[in-house]
Amino acid sequence: MTWSSSARAAFDLETTGRNSRAARIVTASIVVLAADGSVASEHEWLADPGVEIPEEASQVHGVTTEKARAEGRPAADVVAEVAAVLQGLFNDGVPVVAFNAAYDFTVMAAECARHGLPQLTRFPVLDPYVINKQVERYRKGKRTLGALCEQYGVVLRDAHTSAADALAAAQLLDAMASRFPELNKPATALHRSQVDWSLEQAADFQSYLRRTKPAAVVEGDWPVLAPADASRGGF
Repeated sequence: MTWSSSARAAFDLETTGRNSRAARIVTASIVVLAADGSVASEHEWLADPGVEIPEEASQVHGVTTEKARAEGRPAADVVAEVAAVLQGLFNDGVPVVAFNAAYDFTVMAAECARHGLPQLTRFPVLDPYVINKQVERYRKGKRTLGALCEQYGVVLRDAHTSAADALAAAQLLDAMASRFPELNKPATALHRSQVDWSLEQAADFQSYLRRTKPAAVVEGDWPVLAPADASRGGF
């Protein structure tokens, strides 16, 4: 059975920063979709990350330190609940769609380690970002969620809120599969392909960067980055 003809879910985080190994969760959303793409259930969380939320991050997702402290739940509770829902989906064989999955799942890996929780199995995952770089290798312009949604005619309302971004990522993947029928395969097979594609894409980009920056390193691990060296603190 192909992923596009079965139930699937979508996952997104908004966080305190761009460094996925150091960022803390601010909001999280998981949207579960029926086989026909309709929304079957939704889960949303607002966390108090326990650290200051930089203004740059607040400007993106709209959650300030004050709001998180006043309305958010303890980070440990939120991380545990998000992890439990995700692992339940994976246990049931439900693929989880996440745009630029290596960011979100690396944040989750770091947060689970921080709070003494088991790591997720993270299988199967479907990532429209990695997939788009494969099927439209020579596409020009940005590959942000917003740019790709505009290209594929997906309406993205309330961009940079985790609920809106999660649903848009799932709808984007549906639209891409309509244009590229070869993507309609079992989620497990597509997951394994993305592992290889991400490594190849990173190697190509690293080669390009090293023309002018010989020490450039582009990580290609997917759907989660490898833990940092112990000297850097790891997860």
